[in-house]
Amino acid sequence: MAKDILMPMLSPSMTEGTLAKWIKKEGDAVKSGDVLAEVETDKATMDLESFDSGILRKILIQEGEKVPINTRIGIIGTKDEAIDLSAPAKPDASAAAPAKKEEAKAPAAASAAPLTATQATPLGGSRVKASPLAKKIAKTQGVNLANLTGSGPGGRIVKNDVLNAPAGGQAYGGSSIYPRGPVAKEGVQKLSTMRAIIAKRLFESKTQIPHFYLEIEVDAKPLLELRAQLNESLGKLNPPVKLSLNDFVLKAAAEAVRHVPAVNASFEGDSVRQFADVQLSFAVAIPEGLITPIIREAQNKSLLQISAEAKALAVKARDGKLKPEEFQGGTFTISNLGMLGIDRFSAVINPPQAAILAVGNIVKKAVVGPNDEIIVGHRQSITLSCDHRVVDGAVGAAYLKELRELVEKPALLLL
Repeated sequence: MAKDILMPMLSPSMTEGTLAKWIKKEGDAVKSGDVLAEVETDKATMDLESFDSGILRKILIQEGEKVPINTRIGIIGTKDEAIDLSAPAKPDASAAAPAKKEEAKAPAAASAAPLTATQATPLGGSRVKASPLAKKIAKTQGVNLANLTGSGPGGRIVKNDVLNAPAGGQAYGGSSIYPRGPVAKEGVQKLSTMRAIIAKRLFESKTQIPHFYLEIEVDAKPLLELRAQLNESLGKLNPPVKLSLNDFVLKAAAEAVRHVPAVNASFEGDSVRQFADVQLSFAVAIPEGLITPIIREAQNKSLLQISAEAKALAVKARDGKLKPEEFQGGTFTISNLGMLGIDRFSAVINPPQAAILAVGNIVKKAVVGPNDEIIVGHRQSITLSCDHRVVDGAVGAAYLKELRELVEKPALLLL
């Protein structure tokens, strides 16, 4: 029986997604778990996996198109079976009204997220979302899927949810949709060497460095538009190249230091050391904590060079393969939590550096346009944390002015 492929909800705030690239083509064989396509969400580009096996019979949404979640984007079926193309590719608002009425009767857990996965029918007749592997393990272990809360995309129940379920999957008492009991195993864990160093350095930073903070909000629409144009062409290369928003921020931060080098310095007791080059650190989260690999002499590197180097360093960081010279000796740091949905924050200075840049999410909001009209803007918060022993307010303000110019006129980064 033919199965619809729907645009999934891949992040809590996602309402629509862009079909960035089809990995499978019409006529290709598909197995459950295969990556069908790449979907660009409001946070990142993520893989869209198949929950069914068969043949990719029809692609309904082409690469580059943006559609709401739950939109029908393709069809998987057998080689010769008839498939129905009469239904609209996008959700039909008129047909959705009755569904909402039925939804009101369903348990809250079943309506908490869009249906983006293979459905399983547990005891009691209600429907939950679960991966094929999760259903198989649940069946062999006697776990009732209705009692679980999924941690996968769109609330889908995945393997680990079943493996971590209470013995027998017994229902929890009470009317809450959430299981009762401890949220974690109680105990005391000795700090790893890395976590101990992080704790020591950050304590010293906040107690010994006089922090002050300067924040700007930039118009990120030009950057988004330039990135889309460049990626359209770079995606045709072999191998294809894809620039992230963070690549532009890294390049802009390094170029802004060229204009205001005073932020690229450190305090040394009775003197201030001025650095000649921008040894650009950027924060990468790893299981043990946080590490800041370094793009050396970033002010001399092109956008493409910075992009390639940042991606390679991030992979090495997560694999635990960074050499000491690849994360020691930075002079200026960037921490970007925008990709994790954080709108704005202030970062702690990474000693002995004198400044760190905190980059927030790009959000849509009402802004006043050039003709005093209200328009939809794409705004991004950027906060500079400064060591007041080295960087005065006017110097920090001058740096952010240069950074704003580069972010809002991103073509300058290509020169």
